[in-house]
Amino acid sequence: MADRVSGLAVEALRLEVETYPKPGLVSHVDSGSHSDMDAGTFRASAVALAPYFADLARAGADGAGMSALRRIGIEAEAAMRRATGGVNTHRGAIFGLGLLAAAAGALSDGTGGLKAGALGRHVRECYGDAILAGPVLLHAPGAVARRRYGVGGAPAEAAAGFPILYAIGLPALHRARRIRPCDGEAARVEACFALIAYLEDTNLLHRGGEEGYDWARASAAGFLTEGGVARDDWLARAEAIHRSFVARRLSPGGSADLLAMTLFVDALETSR
Repeated sequence: MADRVSGLAVEALRLEVETYPKPGLVSHVDSGSHSDMDAGTFRASAVALAPYFADLARAGADGAGMSALRRIGIEAEAAMRRATGGVNTHRGAIFGLGLLAAAAGALSDGTGGLKAGALGRHVRECYGDAILAGPVLLHAPGAVARRRYGVGGAPAEAAAGFPILYAIGLPALHRARRIRPCDGEAARVEACFALIAYLEDTNLLHRGGEEGYDWARASAAGFLTEGGVARDDWLARAEAIHRSFVARRLSPGGSADLLAMTLFVDALETSR
C-alpha cells in the first residue's frame, strides 16, 4: 500500500512538470519565471521524495499525529535539497501531498476506489486543528505574504480539506478530459489555469504584490471564460499568457502544488 501511494504521489509530481504551458511555471519546455531550476531539477526532487511519501502513508495507516508527519516532512525537505543542490522545488508539495499521502495510507490499500472527497475530509478531520496551530516559519515568503495580505494560504487550504482542489481543480480536469479525451496535457493545463484563477496563491503575492496577484488571477480567469482548451487556438492563447507571466516574473507555485495534489486525488478517488 505505501509503495503504491508513493508511486502515485511521484507520478503526480512528474505529470505536473510535464505540463505546458503553465503560466510562469517550470515545465518540460522551459523554466518559466525561474532561473535556478528546470524540469530536471523537479524530476530529481520527485524521485528523492518517493521513500518519504511511503513513510507518510505508513504513518497515516498507523494513526500517527501531525507531529510525526512533520518530522517525516522535515526529512523529506532535506532530501529534496540534497537532490537539487539546495533549490526549493517541492516544499509546498511535500506539505500538501504529504498530508494526502498520509490520508491515503489511513483509508485505502492504495489501489483506488475511495469515495469522492474522502482524502480531503480525512485531512480536515484528523489534522485540521493541528495544521492551524502548527509552527510558522516567520521569514518564509509564504508566511510573510499571509501576514501582509491577510490570506490563509496553503495552511488554511489544507486545514479545510483542500476545498479549492475539490471545487475547482478536479471539475476543471474532468471537464477538459471530456472536451479533449486524447490530450491529457491539455486537461492538466485547464486545471492549472482554473487553480490560478481561484487560489489565494501566496507565491503570486510574494512576487507581484496585490497588483500582480490580481492581474494573474484575472488573466487565468479570462482564458477560461473565453473557452479554455475547448478553443482551437487554446495552445497559442495559453502560451501568450505564459510569456506575460514570465515577463512580469510571476510564478503561481501554490497552484502548481495543488495541480499535483489534484492529480493524486483523481488517481485514488472515484469521480462520483
